[in-house]
Amino acid sequence: MKVGNNTVVSVTYDLHTSSKADPEQTFIESADKANPLEFLFGIGGMIPAFEDNLEGKVSGDRFDFSIPAADAYGEFDEAALVKLPLDIFKVNGKVDMDILKPDMIIPMTDSEGNQLNGKILEVVGEEVSMDFNHPLAGSDLHFAGEVISVRLASADELAHGHVHNGEHGH
Repeated sequence: MKVGNNTVVSVTYDLHTSSKADPEQTFIESADKANPLEFLFGIGGMIPAFEDNLEGKVSGDRFDFSIPAADAYGEFDEAALVKLPLDIFKVNGKVDMDILKPDMIIPMTDSEGNQLNGKILEVVGEEVSMDFNHPLAGSDLHFAGEVISVRLASADELAHGHVHNGEHGH
């Protein structure tokens, strides 16, 4: 069976990144046969360019492709670097400075109620500098791996929008 809409795809991969600032490839993560990436193809859960590169492949096919930053998690956006008043981090009138350490990722909500994660850059006086870019923004992604299996998605999987199986199902 070929990878296409309404299929459940299982792949192994190694992910490396590179960027204009750092053209040397850096290892990020991998999925092996014991813990493959399983996903429902064609529902928008994966980077579109990732799916484009897998479409039409069959079990046993190897892949090796790159996705430019603009087609992955976007270019690094300077506008996503913001300074927030320390007061907004108060809970019961007190700021927990243990959560405001550099490189900590904390969940936030914007003025429209959207959930986002922000990385603490620094706390200076009464200001907290944060980065709301995706951690891989500005990075070109390089995937190399193998299609392990492809099967038709069940009606329940299609209705729920995710893979069901013995380990990861409901």
